[in-house]
Amino acid sequence: MKQTNLEVKLIGENGNIFNLLGIVSKELKQKGFLDEANQLWKDVQENAKSYEEALTIIQEYVVII
Repeated sequence: MKQTNLEVKLIGENGNIFNLLGIVSKELKQKGFLDEANQLWKDVQENAKSYEEALTIIQEYVVII
């Protein structure tokens, strides 16, 4: 996985982790990071044991603003 340095606005959004993943995934795909979007979902499903861990994984892909 690589950090894309893509800024994604999540502050103020519905905090449901699936909603946040959807927002980030959509932004990644729109900016041409299809592989990263797919890998993000896989990484969260396989490695996140908590909400905080899922957010940490998201931050490995994008910059949350």
